[in-house]
Amino acid sequence: MLHFQYIEYLIALAAVPVVIMLYFFLVRWKKNAAKKIGDPKLVRQLTVNFSSKKFLLKFILFTTAFALCAIAVAGLVIPDGSQKINRRGIDIMFALDVSKSMLAQDIKPNRLERAKQVITRIINKSPDDRIGLIVFAGRAYLQMPMTIDHAAAKMYLSSASPDDIPTQGTVISQALKMCGAAFNPKDKTYKAVVLLSDGEDHDKDALKVVKQLTGDGIIVNTIGFGSTQGAPIMDPETNTYKTDDKGNMVISKLNEEELSNIATKGNGIYQHYSSTDEVAANIERKLAGIGETTISDKSFESLRQFFQYVLALALLLLVIELFISEKKKMVKKVTVTGLSIFILCSTSFAQSAKNEIAKGNEAYKNNEYDKAENLYKEAQKLDEKNTTASYNIGNTLYRKENLDEAVNSYNNTIKNSTENNTKQKAFYNKGVAYQKANKLPECIVAYKNALLLNPADEDARQNLQRALMEQKKKENKKDNKDKKQDPKKDQKKDQQKKDSEPKPQPSKISKQDAEEKLKSLLEKEKALQDKLHKMKGAEPSNTPEKDW
Repeated sequence: MLHFQYIEYLIALAAVPVVIMLYFFLVRWKKNAAKKIGDPKLVRQLTVNFSSKKFLLKFILFTTAFALCAIAVAGLVIPDGSQKINRRGIDIMFALDVSKSMLAQDIKPNRLERAKQVITRIINKSPDDRIGLIVFAGRAYLQMPMTIDHAAAKMYLSSASPDDIPTQGTVISQALKMCGAAFNPKDKTYKAVVLLSDGEDHDKDALKVVKQLTGDGIIVNTIGFGSTQGAPIMDPETNTYKTDDKGNMVISKLNEEELSNIATKGNGIYQHYSSTDEVAANIERKLAGIGETTISDKSFESLRQFFQYVLALALLLLVIELFISEKKKMVKKVTVTGLSIFILCSTSFAQSAKNEIAKGNEAYKNNEYDKAENLYKEAQKLDEKNTTASYNIGNTLYRKENLDEAVNSYNNTIKNSTENNTKQKAFYNKGVAYQKANKLPECIVAYKNALLLNPADEDARQNLQRALMEQKKKENKKDNKDKKQDPKKDQKKDQQKKDSEPKPQPSKISKQDAEEKLKSLLEKEKALQDKLHKMKGAEPSNTPEKDW
């Protein structure tokens, strides 16, 4: 479909109606000036060589040429298919357990961080493989669909945490089922699943799902994290070890039996985590052994440029207008030269900015983020309103943990972009940056804006739900904290209450009467206690739902 690559330059077309109004104003002024002379014959003699038709033709040619120049600068293009990149590799889906039991520190710093390191090492050693990521606890979510963008995969992986899943537990079967659904059955590629978990809960449906996967030619490998002796779970919210409803410390143990059975049924291998390099190397050898095939991926869209034809037509019209009389040729030549220089400079700047962006993309792909940032900024200097440059700067700053600066770059993209798709992506990444910076109100607003532009973005919807849940948790904590009163204030209130109470008056009864009344009260209290003791029954016990 024919479209403009730099649509923001079409703002120059706003000058066309202004020029048309000036033309009619000039024609009207000429008529009024002729009337002021008075003698019609004299006017005709003075204007005998003037042709109003030619004057109109020159105006039409000039205005049309100006509009064509604006269109040429905007970059008229049409998609010319997609550039096919052939790669030799396999499709790998990682299923990462992010339940709270993965925060146990029997493996330093904890099980979850070591699992992320293993996945990162495998990705680095598999440049030709397509990667996907599932995170699961009490539910499973597609964190990232199958892609060859390994840099994006690592970004999603680094942000995975127990906070991403509102329901705790270990639903291995649901995670494996989602892995199978993430593969494209039409792709004639070798497919593998790598499950990383401590297998804390026994999932009876897991083996059934594995059988279905192997029937589709998918190999399932498992990696177990933790120890069979178990370890306590550090709760990041309270910074203390997690306890059950009875106050006993929770001990999370590795379920090697389940993970081993899954790997055996899945024609894969099971490994107990010992070291990152060793486990990753074993997985790489297993994946290399299942074979490779050449796959094609649409990585870059190829565009056919038409600006040169539009520019040539504009120059032709200006040349024709130059040789039509009624205007000084010197003025025409200056006009033609000025417009030509403007067009050539604008095109040159656009092409130079595009080249710098391409170099920056290559540096970003090689994890050279400082170099990529400098190249993107150089492109932005050449073209201040280049939304691709500002968007890529934001992504680079996010990778460098400069979250505030990344947000500023995304804001710049949103401000200058006229395409909803680009704005939606910028809003989404802005939300991710705010979420990582723990700025939940701003994060929620960004995700909502992204969904307004693209209601079908499921990732934005899920991230918005997580942010809203996290904000609700913080508000509840704040309310509970406010309810706790200052002990000094309590003492002061008690003293005021005590002072306001009426002071007891001296007793007017005798000592003997007082002793008899006291004895009567004690007997009544004993009878009441005996009655309550007989009526007392066993209280029902409720076992709270497991939350690790």
